[in-house]
Amino acid sequence: MRTMSAHPIDLELPVTRERIDPHELLLRVLLYVALWLMVAVLFAVPSLMADWLNGHTWRISDYVRWSMIQWGTLAVLVPPVLWLAPHEPIEPPNRWRLLRANFGASLIFTVAAVVLGAVITHFVQEEYTSIGYQFTQFLGQHAAMDFVAYWLILGMRQTVHFYQQKVGREAQASRLQAQLAQSHLQLLKMQLHPHFLFNTLHAAATLAREDAAAAEDMLLRLAELLRTYLDDERQEISLGEELELIDLYLGIQRVRFKDRLTSRVDIDPELSRYAVPSLILQPIVENAIQHGIGKQVGADCVEIDCYRVAANLCIDVRNRNSVLAGPPEELFRRGIGLSNTRLRLKELYADAGHIELGELLPRGVICRIRLPLKQLAADATRRVARAA
Repeated sequence: MRTMSAHPIDLELPVTRERIDPHELLLRVLLYVALWLMVAVLFAVPSLMADWLNGHTWRISDYVRWSMIQWGTLAVLVPPVLWLAPHEPIEPPNRWRLLRANFGASLIFTVAAVVLGAVITHFVQEEYTSIGYQFTQFLGQHAAMDFVAYWLILGMRQTVHFYQQKVGREAQASRLQAQLAQSHLQLLKMQLHPHFLFNTLHAAATLAREDAAAAEDMLLRLAELLRTYLDDERQEISLGEELELIDLYLGIQRVRFKDRLTSRVDIDPELSRYAVPSLILQPIVENAIQHGIGKQVGADCVEIDCYRVAANLCIDVRNRNSVLAGPPEELFRRGIGLSNTRLRLKELYADAGHIELGELLPRGVICRIRLPLKQLAADATRRVARAA
């Protein structure tokens, strides 16, 4: 009666065959027997109460014996019948085929239960009764219950199957989400603008003839920045570490633009230990410099404010010498760094992570990042230890 599906389910949890300990197997058997004994005793009580209300009762042991025969036959038949019955979930495209197969299995199960119950009763009853008489009694009184019992047990097995399938889908979705988040991080790392590297190296080469110490400082910052970008695979780091990376980046840009570029960071020291997505500030600060001092005449200041509002960590990045080149939503669609940042916040914090752009008066742009306060994992000092 076992059938094979023409369309196997793709999302299955990996099955590993483990040797069951004999003691554990014995415990499972005892629990199975105890469960059916409880069912038998529970169903003996309604029969006793019904006869008592009608004014005629048998001995209590008779009701328990009859119930144990009825439910004991089911306890014996359930494991082999369910093992032989179709195991596939009853769903398209094989729904009707499996329903017909299980209907046939339920009829076989019902007949087997009636016959086995009649045979056992024939030998257990104190008074002599023929097997044919007992068969007639079981057919009239218990066949419908046996038939329904098969479908109830089948329903339980289907429920367990669909639950395991749901767990499998959720596990695969979690793996895919983690892979997607990692790919966005890799994309962000590769997004270190080639012009930034070229300009940094060119500025260092120029400074080497004029100010060797400044050129050395720029190259050391660039080396540390690149090493962190390439080596650190963490999705989240502490806010303090993120600000250290931004300081390296801003230090390079300050050397490049000299007195035209300044920066200011304002942070509550208590917030330094909280988690933020790795490199969350790099594309924001890069945009502020590129669209500010990179395109506008005059000086500029990049300001980073980190503060707490209720259970949220808030980070504002401002510059005073740029304007929005279009509506904010259009910029998010057009800019790889901004759209990537929004996606990462969505993946890591769902609806609790936000990023938005706004204009300042009389001139300037602000980028606001909101994410939930979250303690960093124990590896928060890994980068510091590696650098040492």
